[in-house]
Amino acid sequence: MIYIYTQALVDRFMQYVQIDTQSDPNSNEHPTTEKQKNLSSLLHQQLLSMGVKEATVDEFGYVYATIPSNTNKTVPVICFCSHVDTAPDCSGTNVKPILHTNYNGAPIVLPDDTTQVLTVSDSPYLKNHIGKSIITASGNTLLGADDKSGVAVIMQAAAFLMENPSYKHGDIKILFTPDEEVGKGTAKVDMQKLGAEFGYTLDGGEAGSLEDETFSADGAQIIIHGVIAHPGYAKDTLINAIKIAGEILDVLPKNEWSPETTEGRQGFVHPVAVNGIAEKTTINFIVRDFTEEGLSAHHDRLKSLAENIVAKYAGASMEYIQQEQYRNMKKMLDTCPQVASYAAQAIERAGLTVKKESIRGGTDGSRLSYMGLPCPNIFTGMQNIHSKLEWIGVEDMVKASETIVHLCGIWEENS
Repeated sequence: MIYIYTQALVDRFMQYVQIDTQSDPNSNEHPTTEKQKNLSSLLHQQLLSMGVKEATVDEFGYVYATIPSNTNKTVPVICFCSHVDTAPDCSGTNVKPILHTNYNGAPIVLPDDTTQVLTVSDSPYLKNHIGKSIITASGNTLLGADDKSGVAVIMQAAAFLMENPSYKHGDIKILFTPDEEVGKGTAKVDMQKLGAEFGYTLDGGEAGSLEDETFSADGAQIIIHGVIAHPGYAKDTLINAIKIAGEILDVLPKNEWSPETTEGRQGFVHPVAVNGIAEKTTINFIVRDFTEEGLSAHHDRLKSLAENIVAKYAGASMEYIQQEQYRNMKKMLDTCPQVASYAAQAIERAGLTVKKESIRGGTDGSRLSYMGLPCPNIFTGMQNIHSKLEWIGVEDMVKASETIVHLCGIWEENS
């Protein structure tokens, strides 16, 4: 029988979220913030303390660890991965986690900012946790369940494996990455050092969810070149690149094609930054779709809209730059269906119903899948991520740890 120590898991999680690990999208360093290494170093020491001899942390803040095989079978090496950083979207400094036991379904007013109120009407998944324990922050910060819940459940599963040598498994690899939230989670990962064949990220939402598909993602940059002149003598000469940028943004559809108007398998184009002066202005976009064809169509449409605006101004010009960010991991996972299939079996063994979902976003697994490590995403329970109303159910984290342990056993059984 698999028994995950609930209090130990809660203690781990609440310790981890109090360590500020926000990453910085404007930094070119690796990691983007040195403070991420504080959690990486702690995890390294905790792994060594639980008896994991092959545990290291490198100069970039990546933690690598191996729990050795204890079976005579030849079992594929699998990896469990989570990221230590939290999102720049909401403060992660001085996080004060609050454990709410025996939640009764009533609104929860967060004490440090009483305008922050967690309700069942706004977060219907809370209904599943009535009578159970949940964890929130105090109102001034995010909680950091994304993805310190993943870190905690992996660590607690590792503790189970180390404390129960009779539970058979192959070599198990652990990888904790920095900078996932700013798209650099795999930038410095050493795949040879990791040495795994298949992987799983623990970076998902509701209990039972299994995600084997992500968006394909690109960045797009429109650089507008105007014509500069002294504003006092600019009549019929000045072409203001800032105003052209405004026109381009204004012609973007208002009722479709944006994050705020799409759902399910619909893709979108989303302007994220505008910078410049009258002579030269740049608009940065993120472009998302589940298919390569959809992604290409979005680029064509965006470029055409922009070109039509710029063409109205003789002397103005534009550049359209497309940057690949990550690709839908399903293409890679379809070549090895047992990876997701075993995860589904593990979720069921944990007593849950499998919820197969597609991620309207990406994980480290998106890139890892294309780096030779097919890597679907498994739930941890995190909700309202990147916000002051972020919360997580304790039972969901326990079930996630159980799922990891079951997965280790299933790979051994089928080898």
